[in-house]
Amino acid sequence: MEHRHLGRSGLLVSEITYGNWLTHGELVAREAALSCVRAALDAGITTFDTADVYARGAAEELLGEALRGVRRESVEIATKVCLPVGDGPNDRGLSRKHVRESCHASLRRLGTDYVDLYQAHRFDDRTPLAETLLAFEELVRQGKVLYVGVSEWTAAQIRAALEVAAELGLRNRIVANQPQYNMLWRVIEPEVVPLCEAEGIGQIAFQPLAQGVLTGKYRPGQAPPEGSRAASGGRAPTFIRRVLGDRLLQQVQELRPIADEAGLSMAQLAIAWTLRRPAVSTALIGASRPEQVTENAAAAGVRLDDALMRRIDETLGDLVETDAGKTAQMMAVKPDWAAPAPAPAG
Repeated sequence: MEHRHLGRSGLLVSEITYGNWLTHGELVAREAALSCVRAALDAGITTFDTADVYARGAAEELLGEALRGVRRESVEIATKVCLPVGDGPNDRGLSRKHVRESCHASLRRLGTDYVDLYQAHRFDDRTPLAETLLAFEELVRQGKVLYVGVSEWTAAQIRAALEVAAELGLRNRIVANQPQYNMLWRVIEPEVVPLCEAEGIGQIAFQPLAQGVLTGKYRPGQAPPEGSRAASGGRAPTFIRRVLGDRLLQQVQELRPIADEAGLSMAQLAIAWTLRRPAVSTALIGASRPEQVTENAAAAGVRLDDALMRRIDETLGDLVETDAGKTAQMMAVKPDWAAPAPAPAG
């Protein structure tokens, strides 16, 4: 496993980050979830990502349990705040009250005194940026947070936060952005990436496998494989249906010869592609089985040449989405991507 600086900060993160969205506490049984974290550690992954909203706190609890006994200084733990964690009016957003209370709750669930990275999970247009940034600054001063970041913010929102932080004279600025980013979904490239490169903000790219579609396991005209997320319960199928259109699945299969020639699985090819892109510090993977972690972690250190990168672009063609206006709009996919809506019962 290789490590990279998170943006221009001094923090080193593993090229592969292990995350537990839609898995721990929701789709994956406790023992399987613990086994996945152990597999991540065995593969040399040191960076782990979660959020207070995942499985209503259960994901943080499971991650804390899985890392119990691991030397705290040997891992980097990231979590997030903003999305609703309760029914109360202050159980969401980026107010000082919610940021402070959510951070304390996350620390309790994770079983740690501090998190390495605390991220604003979405932008909150109901709270002044100054209030949010000062709340994060306070947590840093208290030693409960080491670095701060954002997730699924537009370039304009990130720029505004940097300007407010400068006006306030804050010492701790944003060092990370966590966007959805993969071979197909490249909406951050026109605006977010250039800004982040200039400002020293590293990308923690989530969904590098496009919900598993870029592994090639979903095939056009066929039912999802048994045991896959698309065949599971909960919220997962809602997200995966965005990328199960037959045309998209057929085109993804055209990537298989490229992966074979490179000596990689399709999953490894997709992750290596993400790690090759500008400003990306780490690719965030999830898993329901330990062997998936092991396979995906092997993409660390892989270097794809320019000719291969061009072949990927040519193969995917007009299915690639680069519309900057869709930044932070995860569900706004092209019509050719999505599977038809299921017929109503009866």
